[in-house]
Amino acid sequence: MAHGSGSAAAPSGQPLDHVARIQAEWARERPDLDVSPQGVIGRLHRLAAHLTEELAAVFDDFEFSAGEFDVLAALRRAGTPFERSPSELAETTMITSGGLSKRLDRLESAGLIERRILEGDRRQRVVALTATGRSVIDRAIEAHLENERRLLSVLSAEERAAIEALLARWMRVADDAPPRTVPG
Repeated sequence: MAHGSGSAAAPSGQPLDHVARIQAEWARERPDLDVSPQGVIGRLHRLAAHLTEELAAVFDDFEFSAGEFDVLAALRRAGTPFERSPSELAETTMITSGGLSKRLDRLESAGLIERRILEGDRRQRVVALTATGRSVIDRAIEAHLENERRLLSVLSAEERAAIEALLARWMRVADDAPPRTVPG
């Protein structure tokens, strides 16, 4: 029988969230451990899963995946003539060439992009938004940003700015960190 699933409360009187319950169980079972990192990492992990689900719902409305949205958005952000080389797209979206190729096939079949030879250099290929693709991504980005605003609406402007600054700082450190090597 599992224990610790009752309705314990934090010192603030609020019920403990999932992560706090896990921390409390560890504190009971292993009081010698500092489980404070779970307070940040555990909540970020759970929040990321929740946000991914909420964001995917908007992409589903437009009948494409998050990766396909990313490709269309990268092309739209490129500006006129709304095209990039496949290598630029792979770099901009951080998608492998194999994964990118599948997404491009699907988007091309849907009439949202076209692949063609670059004018003036027959060796170069580009991926470009079609007029339909531009219209769809313009509507999708509006819906996506509205959804993000909705998700952030529980926080004040000051809280959002503070979280953004902290996450930006953390990302800079993470981006500069050498890759972790696995022993063995």
